Amino acid sequence: MSEHLKSEYTIALDAMGGDHGPEIVILAAKESLEMHENLRVVFFGKKEELDDLCKKNIIDQKRINIVDAQDVVEMSDSPVDSIRNKKNSSMRIALDFVKEKKADACVSAGNTGALMATAKFVLKMLPGINRPAIIAELPAKKKTVHMLDLGANITNDPEQLFQFALMGSIVSSDICQILNPKVALLNIGEEDLKGNENVKNTAHLLSQSSLNYIGFIEGNEIFSGKTDVVVTDGFSGNIALKSIEGTVEFVTSSLTRAYKKNWLTRLQALMTKSVLSDLMVEMDSRKYNGASLVGLDGIVIKSHGGADAFAFHHAIETAIVEVKHQVPNQIRSLLEKETS
Repeated sequence: MSEHLKSEYTIALDAMGGDHGPEIVILAAKESLEMHENLRVVFFGKKEELDDLCKKNIIDQKRINIVDAQDVVEMSDSPVDSIRNKKNSSMRIALDFVKEKKADACVSAGNTGALMATAKFVLKMLPGINRPAIIAELPAKKKTVHMLDLGANITNDPEQLFQFALMGSIVSSDICQILNPKVALLNIGEEDLKGNENVKNTAHLLSQSSLNYIGFIEGNEIFSGKTDVVVTDGFSGNIALKSIEGTVEFVTSSLTRAYKKNWLTRLQALMTKSVLSDLMVEMDSRKYNGASLVGLDGIVIKSHGGADAFAFHHAIETAIVEVKHQVPNQIRSLLEKETS
């Protein structure tokens, strides 16, 4: 964890990127502003609309700024088109502010591919990092686990996976306040002989590093609490994430149907209401909203497109933690240490 924390910070918010309109972003920012007295927020979007929403929701005008951006990156826009044809979009100008040091981080619920491509184009990569990765915090037994890459890359070589492990260790350390996070490689078995050459070569690199590498982990152990960081390529990581989301949705809908089956099951549901409520709170994906695009020379947080104000607020909070700890600088320092 970083020794010197940044005490004042400005977050750039793409107010036009989500599915539910800019008011979600305004409400989320209001909650964060009330929690952090040294926070300033810059909203990017259609100024007249944002002005009205800020007044309606009684936002502290002294700690916000609104930058007019009439263009919006749509979910249907390709990454290339967003870079070439949407230079005046709320997403692009927010990232420009980070590049120009007018803001410490950017948070957007917009098109993931466009955000990744534009952020890479505007901010560039950290020296020594070949590719960015998407990392997110997920619930696990008695704690949380950070997993990457969740879809920024289709394939990765051992050197890139090693870099992911390094970046994941930094993020997990800062977000979860863990001194020496455990790092594991996702594989089809725990034995050294299992897996392809890519995974085996990555394991060799990690075993020679200063990271707290604990070996291979299988898919059914992601949430076991055995590790703090799970490393995999973007193809496998994205499939794993979507499978997890689908499983949670299936179990939730199945429970709902089962409890509504007849008067007896409805009575049972009433008797176990407190237990179910606690479980739903623990499994609430909104608490883990805010995936970091690590490896960039700047802090960029991707919120889920369908995020409500509660979820978007958590994405802002993730950005604040990374700004406080200056995550890109930590990654740069650790990479220099590992390669020297």
